[in-house]
Amino acid sequence: MGRLASTYGHAIAAHHAARAHLDAARAALRSAGVPDTPDPDPEIIARLARVGDALATPVPNTPLARQPVPVRVGAAVTTGGGFPVLLPLGGGHHLAIDADGREPAVAALLRALVLRLLAIAPPGGVRVVGLDTAALGAAFGPLRPLLDTGVIDAPATTEAEVVAVLDAAERHARAAHQADRPDQELLVLVATATPPPREAARLAALTHAGPAAAVCVLLAGWPSGEPASRPGAATDPAPRLGATTMLRLTNRHAHVSDPPTAPFSTDGSGLAAPVLLDGDPPPASVAALAQHLGQAARRGGTVDFADLLPGKRWAGSARAGLRTVVGRAERDTFAMAFDDATPHWLIGGRTGAGKTVFLLDVLYGLAARYSPAELQLYLLDFKEGVSFTEFVPTGRDPSWLPHARAVGIESDREYGVAVLRELRRELNRRATALKRHGVTKLADLPADTAVPRIVAVIDEFQVLLAGNDPIARESVNLLEELARKGRSYGVHLVLASQSTTGIEALYGRAEAVFGQFALRVALPGGGGVLDQLNDAAATLPVGSAVVNTAAGASGANTVIRFPDASASAGELARLRHELWQARPAGSRPPSVFRGYDTARVEDDSTFTGLRPGGRRPLALVGRTVDVDGTSALFIMDTAPGRHLAAVGTSAVGAEVLRAAALSLARQHAPGEAAFLLAPLVAAADSAADDTAAALAAAGHLVERLDAVALRANLGLLASTSAGRAASAPGTGSAGMGSAGMGSAGTAGDGDSSGRTYLVVFGMDAAAGLLAETDPTTFRSGHDDLRTLLRQGPGHGVHLLGWWRGLRRLADDLGGTQNRDDVACLIALNVPGADLGLHLGVHDLAYTPRADRALLVDRHDQRVKLIVPFARDGHTSDGQE
Repeated sequence: MGRLASTYGHAIAAHHAARAHLDAARAALRSAGVPDTPDPDPEIIARLARVGDALATPVPNTPLARQPVPVRVGAAVTTGGGFPVLLPLGGGHHLAIDADGREPAVAALLRALVLRLLAIAPPGGVRVVGLDTAALGAAFGPLRPLLDTGVIDAPATTEAEVVAVLDAAERHARAAHQADRPDQELLVLVATATPPPREAARLAALTHAGPAAAVCVLLAGWPSGEPASRPGAATDPAPRLGATTMLRLTNRHAHVSDPPTAPFSTDGSGLAAPVLLDGDPPPASVAALAQHLGQAARRGGTVDFADLLPGKRWAGSARAGLRTVVGRAERDTFAMAFDDATPHWLIGGRTGAGKTVFLLDVLYGLAARYSPAELQLYLLDFKEGVSFTEFVPTGRDPSWLPHARAVGIESDREYGVAVLRELRRELNRRATALKRHGVTKLADLPADTAVPRIVAVIDEFQVLLAGNDPIARESVNLLEELARKGRSYGVHLVLASQSTTGIEALYGRAEAVFGQFALRVALPGGGGVLDQLNDAAATLPVGSAVVNTAAGASGANTVIRFPDASASAGELARLRHELWQARPAGSRPPSVFRGYDTARVEDDSTFTGLRPGGRRPLALVGRTVDVDGTSALFIMDTAPGRHLAAVGTSAVGAEVLRAAALSLARQHAPGEAAFLLAPLVAAADSAADDTAAALAAAGHLVERLDAVALRANLGLLASTSAGRAASAPGTGSAGMGSAGMGSAGTAGDGDSSGRTYLVVFGMDAAAGLLAETDPTTFRSGHDDLRTLLRQGPGHGVHLLGWWRGLRRLADDLGGTQNRDDVACLIALNVPGADLGLHLGVHDLAYTPRADRALLVDRHDQRVKLIVPFARDGHTSDGQE
């Protein structure tokens, strides 16, 4: 207490001493006879009032970025009357106030200045951004109608938001310097308080940037003395401001310093009259201006799909790269490029954020600018959607995008890997071409050997890399190689996803892959493609995106708006048909993989091209999951084991036998081959009936067998080296005789005539009969079956069978050691581990799923994922 009392006493003494000095000074002035200040001339005051009123009257549509305009801040108060006080703002001129926005007069003045600048400028000519850490946004509350209509941005209230606003302001200043446009938008940066020292220095730097920066700073809470100290930090001098008029508040009035280019005084003392600052604009004025500018802002903010398209189609050259307009950044169109600086793009966004819309904008923009000779597209979509359906021919619309080479819709991972392999092969071909010409980049090739650039788009690419299985590992290896080498060879990747985190196959490899993706596009919810410290995408509305050209690092963000291409369906269709009509002669439609489609053998090009007379019949079973969608088939030659087994509980096994039988029948003239059909299970009745009807309609010899007749015919087929089969007396079914069998003829080596095809739907159902031993010959049905499997192909006899389980197939073969006796295998809903054990392959990667099968040909070591042929409306029961 003693120390406090002593300090208080010293303070009182100091106050008394100061008062004594003041009284002494006043007495000295009176004794010196200093004259009183004369009253102002009323005529001069009146003239100032008239001139001020004229200058304060807003002139609409006045550009503010390059030239300052006089803006009223209040009225000077003199004994002879008052007059408006106007200060230059815009055109590199700024304003600072020594009190912050918590002072009601300061907050009201800032709001009045914002309104006047908006009223003077043309619609869209001013953008207002606020920093209100002093009142947490309350200083802008009366301007709510302007915020609601999007005329001004919501104020930044946190330190991170302030930093983001300053980043954007500096980018605006740099862009304005480079653009040097007469109609440049003015950025009005309103700060209600002095920010921390680092941000304060950035604000001060903006005041020194000059008119070319197109920035106007309205800064409250700035110390009035220069150099001075920021309140609360006496050792931290405030940085000097450039081209700034200073307002210093004293009670109800303010003192105005000399403006930078039009001083009030000759000695630097400023305006020789106190100023009563203007208050809040009337709410009705705010609402009216908000309505007027809001409509203009909506019109200016609307981005039409037509804005993305060039005036002339296919006029671009892709030698140095690809470039297309994707939207607008503020008032200007914004383009993105595939070139040496940004060879690949990484796109992130949550569901519904507009990834598909953005990709369509990009693809149509590129296709309109570059011809198919300059650009090729590979498009993969791994989600349950139809993003790229409009680029391929359909039943309703036969047109396609002539640039598209391969399109995957609801793609399988295996199809994605196949596309990546094809791209790697293309890289190798281009590398050879570059070496042959002695150059290192695609752009350096001679004009007469130019090759098109390739853009490969993979939507929901994380599905391709799911898990850590062989497919995921190979995909990562291929993506890394394509990303590293693609820049030089004109192969560009676009990876889009909801999230890029948690991908197991990328552990330890993410930087090696994503490090090649300098250009990042963050849609709403897609901030994961940016740096962890870059939250520029946190508050994006749908229809906008953050484009970053520095691999996601802060400070390289541009916020753009892009149109909803899907809302312009008619315009898209017209453009697509226009490009399709202009396609080069001989253009082929793209290879299309539709993951949801049923594959029909009747639609297969190989099937329709089959004719009698071939040397080795082909059994078609499906469509290979590869880039070209090639037919999945087996050659039924004379080698032992050339038989077909479909395995699995799914009824698709019966559909596979149907397709194989119909395709084999097309390669034989009527009466040249015999088909023995044995439908042993109810699930196969429909497929068997359809097969028998189709074969009979084509004029082929058809006989239907039950289980007893099957057992008898196995004995006959096994006992005759010529492959001549005849039904034993009483063993035919439903009055079927053996005439057809007898006319089948004999097949010599390499001859497709005179063949017999035993087609058994549900072979496992005959296990009991096959196990029985004939009392006369002492041979079981299994003995005859195994003899047929080994010797039948050499004599023109082939078995096409559906087994509903691998164990039963192995038992019928006599154990897995005889697995080569049926070399052609179609595995349906068979667990991958069981299949690998049966085949003797320990690292077989196969996950059964609906409408997919694994083709295994043990003779030529083929293992391929296929879409098995089936009829429309078939059921894949049991296949999950």
